[in-house]
Amino acid sequence: MNGSETTIVFTRPAACVGSISGIVTVPRDHDPEKEKLPVIVFLHGAGERADGTEAGVFRVCVHGVPKYFSRDAEYLGLRAVTVSPQCPDGLIWDQITLQLMAYLEESVLTFGGDPTRVALTGLSMGGFGTWNLLTTYPEKFCRAAPICGGGVPWRVDGRLKGKKIRVFHSVDDMSVPYMCSVLMVERAQAFGADVEFTTYCGEGHGCWDRAYEQTDLIPWLVNG
Repeated sequence: MNGSETTIVFTRPAACVGSISGIVTVPRDHDPEKEKLPVIVFLHGAGERADGTEAGVFRVCVHGVPKYFSRDAEYLGLRAVTVSPQCPDGLIWDQITLQLMAYLEESVLTFGGDPTRVALTGLSMGGFGTWNLLTTYPEKFCRAAPICGGGVPWRVDGRLKGKKIRVFHSVDDMSVPYMCSVLMVERAQAFGADVEFTTYCGEGHGCWDRAYEQTDLIPWLVNG
């Protein structure tokens, strides 16, 4: 564990892949023994994978949640813990589901997160990873926001009933087809999930900046 006072490189052993590293941010003067904070888990896209070196792990800060909170640990005036693991080179999130969940649970415990207020979001490959974790461990996450992702529709079932989910995708996405989100949204709604689906046009694959910066998504992830 190392880094600045509010931006920390957190590395833990992981079966089969050796270890998982990531970037954790905490508010200034946060005492995990005295304060339990909401948590945002962020899963990056394919372009931010790396070999696990300390220099490489900061690639997760290129987009999304760690981009904002690594610059300002109380971004938008929010007091939250953010956990942004890094997927090893050559793998995708779905291939390390067990290891990833163990890393997240230890991160929440170590940094004073509230395990009942863990929100999940990710983009592109991380959008797929978000759907995967949500359908595998629905009880672990209070809400979720997959962006330009997708998943396996038949894995969605009644365990998502009432779960708050916000989905973002652009119809002209040439990397991950828009229908990947449509199929997941329709299935989740059919099983009673509380889904808000935002459709963009003209954003291509990179609609995540608009989703994170021009909506209330990040405060929603923290506060509901």
